[in-house]
Amino acid sequence: MSFNLGREQMSRYKKAKENPFLVILVNRDSFFLSHFLSRSLTAAKAGYLPLVLCPNTGSGERILAKGLGFIPVEMQRQGISLFAAFRTLLSLIRIYRETQPKVVWHIGLKPIVLGSLAARIAGVRGVVNAPVGMGFVFASNSRKARLLRPVIRRLLRVLLNPPGSKVVFENADDLREMQALGAVRAPDAVLIRGAGVNVHEYVPAPEPQGVPVVLFAARLIWEKGVAEFVEAARLLRARGVSARFQIAGGVDHDSASAVPESQLRQWVEQGCIEWLGAREDMPQVLAGSTLFCLPSWYREGLPKVILEAMACERAVVTTDTAGCREAVTHMDNGLLVPPKDLTALADAIEILLNEPALRWRLAKRGRERACNEFATEIVCDQTLSVFNSVVPKPEEFSAKPQRPR
Repeated sequence: MSFNLGREQMSRYKKAKENPFLVILVNRDSFFLSHFLSRSLTAAKAGYLPLVLCPNTGSGERILAKGLGFIPVEMQRQGISLFAAFRTLLSLIRIYRETQPKVVWHIGLKPIVLGSLAARIAGVRGVVNAPVGMGFVFASNSRKARLLRPVIRRLLRVLLNPPGSKVVFENADDLREMQALGAVRAPDAVLIRGAGVNVHEYVPAPEPQGVPVVLFAARLIWEKGVAEFVEAARLLRARGVSARFQIAGGVDHDSASAVPESQLRQWVEQGCIEWLGAREDMPQVLAGSTLFCLPSWYREGLPKVILEAMACERAVVTTDTAGCREAVTHMDNGLLVPPKDLTALADAIEILLNEPALRWRLAKRGRERACNEFATEIVCDQTLSVFNSVVPKPEEFSAKPQRPR
């Protein structure tokens, strides 16, 4: 087997009496870095040797640079090819047998299905499965989704919660649904709400002067509510509301649901929106906004960008759907609207643009909740406790890191 370990990891591995690997299976290297890096580094500080398995789409070196192990594995993000899935399964079985990890952490539905099968065949008992949202299959009413849904449900009943495993959900809706389906046992279901947010990096900033800015930021797929955001902007302009509507995000060329670049440019030319493209400076982008909007009808886990907006002290308009309502409570730290309801969406945005006192109250409450409920340190500690619960550790392998002061 060929895999890479950072120098520090390799030194620790050679000294270890056993192989304390935490194998992390995820479908995208960039997704790992944006949502799971902090928890993996926390596990490394506690004595684990994180080893990331995912397709290398250009971020493999960045994972290695963080001192983590990395093995590129082929895994389809879109579509279902039994041949490709079988080939991935064989690779995982081989890796699991050779590393004999203490814990395997499967992130997303496809990694859960393939990884849990591989763990069962390879004899790995320490399994943590994390659906992180139910995605397209459970959100869409398309023919493809309707055909796949019973198959996925059947697979989840068998593979989601093997004996001795834990299942981590990002929102209470998904947890309840999987319990009702009989896919997870109540004692093994754990609620860890989202990926957390670095409240020291995402900090409050004064609202921009001049024309207010309504910001949408997400992966640019239709299910995130991109079209609904644009149509709400049209509606508000027709009402005479003065505001700038910005979209931050890059074109997702690998997704069948991607919003085409040509469509984005057409909206810009029509004067509907400003397209900021993919951005790495989200604290600054959020600081330039007046309020944040994510009209998603996707089956979210818990959108990290909502937490980032909350931490930056921005009121949020989002949909009353699984995942979104886990972070936003109506009239507490934002406004919830029915999915795909353009009038309700436009009304909510207009209310917050016209009522600065309400907007400010919701924004302050959002920052408070981000710090007290969703801070990175909280999520990291909760996740580490789950890892520790699925397998006993040697004495030298159980130190818990201290939260930063």
